[in-house]
Formats: sequence, C-alpha cells, structure tokens
Amino acid sequence: MEPVWFTFLNGSDIEQLELTDIEILDAVEEGLRAQGLGETVIEPRVHLMPDPSFNGHFNVLRGYVAPLALAGVKIVGDYVGNYKAGLPSEMALLNLFDPRTGMPVAVLDATAITEMRTGALTALGARHLARPDARVLGHIGARATSYWNVRLLDRIFDLTEIRVHSRRPESREAFAERLERELGKPVIVTEDWKTCVDGADIVVEASRLERPEPLLKTEWIAPGALVVPYGTHSAVELTLTDIMDKIVVDDWGQAHAGPFGALRAHVDSGRLDESNLHGELGEIVAGSKPGRESADETNLFWHRGLSLSDIALGAAVLKKAEERGLGQKLRFS
Repeated sequence: MEPVWFTFLNGSDIEQLELTDIEILDAVEEGLRAQGLGETVIEPRVHLMPDPSFNGHFNVLRGYVAPLALAGVKIVGDYVGNYKAGLPSEMALLNLFDPRTGMPVAVLDATAITEMRTGALTALGARHLARPDARVLGHIGARATSYWNVRLLDRIFDLTEIRVHSRRPESREAFAERLERELGKPVIVTEDWKTCVDGADIVVEASRLERPEPLLKTEWIAPGALVVPYGTHSAVELTLTDIMDKIVVDDWGQAHAGPFGALRAHVDSGRLDESNLHGELGEIVAGSKPGRESADETNLFWHRGLSLSDIALGAAVLKKAEERGLGQKLRFS
C-alpha cells in the first residue's frame, strides 16, 4: 500500500500566512454559497460536557463541502473561566478528510480559524441584512471572535462609531485599545449594555454569560437595525423576535437542536419556527432568497457556527500554506 500523508498546521503556521480580510470573507462566502446551492452536508453540532464542575464543554461540528472535495470535523473546547489560568476560552482542532476515501488530508489548529470565520459570518450576514449606510455598531462581548466581528464589519461598512462593552472592565478596555490600534479609529467603551446598543445600526451580542439572562432589551433596538445575537446562553428578551421583519439563521437544523444558543427559548417556546423564519444565509448568498429589501426593515441574524465555514476557511488556509511551504507532512500509514 502506498503511504498516506497528511498536513499539520499549527497556530504559528497560520499566523505567518497573514490572511487578508478579503481572503477570509471570500472563503467563508464560498462555503455559504455551496450550502445555499445544496452542495453540502451539515449535521447539527453535538456537545460533550465532561464534568459540570469544569465550567466548560466541547462542541463537535461536522460537514462536507462538495465543491472543495473536503469533509471535516472540528472539535472546540469552550471553557468560560480559562482566563483565570491565562488560557484562551476557546481552542479548536479541525480535521479535514478526503470524502471519497475517508483518508486524512490535514489537521489544523483551528482556534484562529474559528475566530476569523465567526467574524466573517457576522460581517457577511450584515452585508446582506443591514442597511448599506449602517455606520454605528454596538458590540457586546470582548472574546476572541469579537475582534473579528468588529474588524470585518468595519471592512464592509467603514464604521464611524464603534461602541463596545463586556462584563469585565479590564477586558473591554484592552479590547477597545486593540481595535483603536489596528483599525485606526476611536472606540467608545461603555459601562453598561444600554449605552452600548441603544439606537445602533448594527447590534452584535457575543456575550459570555454563564446562564440565560435577558440583559439586551428589545426597546433599545432602533427601527431599521440589524441584531446579531450568538452567545452560548441567551441574553435577549423573548419579545426580540416580535419586532423583526426578517429572521435569518446560518443553519436551521442546528438552530432548533441542542441545549445552547441565543434564541434557544424562542425556538423551545414556539416563537421561532419555520413559519416565521425567513431562511438561511446561504440561501441569500446563493440568490434563492432576498436579503434586506428596504431601509426600514428591522432584521435579525442568528448564527450558531457552521462546520462548512470552518472547512471552507480551512481549505483556503491549507492552499496558502502549501504555496508558501508552511506546515509539516506527517505519515498516517
């Protein structure tokens, strides 16, 4: 039997690639388009909770993207208290396979990939569902994905006002400093949720709550705004969906399955189902459903995170690494 080799890319390799904003957005959009055209297989994520006392769990995401000829499985550790030990709250490994033979193609440190693809999904959702003239962002949360949310939203909209808030003052101050340094524009640090999101054109809720708590009030959302909630535990009121003209998700199969998610209570109570769901973002990207159709629409985009986005961005990373001679070839058999 011929030897089987696969590529291993660590975090340093991926950092050296210096992926551009456009490369990230294009790769994730390619995965969404394939999904919208029915050229993918995605299974709802599953969770492993080793022990409640550890205050964390693993997410396992699985998918197949036919145009890329890749299947993938990503495992993400999500441990809220890791900052106390000087560790990131989220770490990830992405395994890519040849779907025709089942043989491994690559194993990638997917921590940065997860952060980038999450921000890209937020930004691409806004490209299709926010007003084109949206300029004011209210962002809750300062976790690793938050940076990419703001950076890629700014790339698309050239924001004139960026407000940020998070639970810990030290985290929101450091977050704002990084954004100001890298975006070259001022960032407003707010002391509370209301000041952050009230009347903003785009509201992103990426909080790190330990249990559901309705901290984001529906009355703060301006007509014509886009709201993007994706916290693990819900931070929004049940009435939030009542004011929406369009509700879009990344994948309905995932949205109405599993114990976590920003709109978990809305699905479980019947406030959100297929009758009032506008569609999936991939359908909008592929052109089978419309995005925003008027300036006064108030819209919501809820994303749980797509294995397809991980696979698509992982494929782009792998291709660029091969071109630059980065990574290690490891023998499987």
